[in-house]
Amino acid sequence: MINAIQKALSELGQEFPDGAAERFATLLDELARWNQRVNLTAIRDPNEMIKGHLLDSLVARPLLHGSRILDVGTGAGFPGLPLAISEPARSFELVDGNNKKIMFVQHIAALLGLSNVKPVKSRTEDYAPDDRFDTVIARAVGPLVRLVEIAGHHVGENGVFVALKGRYPVEELEELPERWDYVVERLDVPGLEQGSRHAVTMRPR
Repeated sequence: MINAIQKALSELGQEFPDGAAERFATLLDELARWNQRVNLTAIRDPNEMIKGHLLDSLVARPLLHGSRILDVGTGAGFPGLPLAISEPARSFELVDGNNKKIMFVQHIAALLGLSNVKPVKSRTEDYAPDDRFDTVIARAVGPLVRLVEIAGHHVGENGVFVALKGRYPVEELEELPERWDYVVERLDVPGLEQGSRHAVTMRPR
């Protein structure tokens, strides 16, 4: 798998820390292994995981702001784990209410020695951290109006809320409360159809 990952990463045009490809391979290997006994993700094929989980997370890397990142509804750790591996100088809190999925995140953070990752078992709306975040990010969690309802208060002053979406979310944007300004960008994921991924970056007015 490591060769396939290295090839895929080269198509992103990003720089990665030493050993990142090996860590990504361990992450996906462990995800496939856990998936055999715990339903963590619908994607089962390791090669599909490279596109559907790894690259689909890493395309959001240029959208991160500041040093403190909150990944809400992280599931099995996406996009938070790939981003944390890529950005060791930033701190990441990964929140999900599903105990089995957070156990997997804890396992990976310990296995890879990710000291910049804090797994949290909590519903997003119930989470009460000490401070707000420079970037709040969510991938395939829910409609935009629901996202800002349950997690908008976690966005710090001058912070951003990055919602990773599939197709351009026309109807969701129409329902977004007026107190949020937004910019939509297309994200091109190598191996996936162009126009199938978008990011909505929101800022509170």
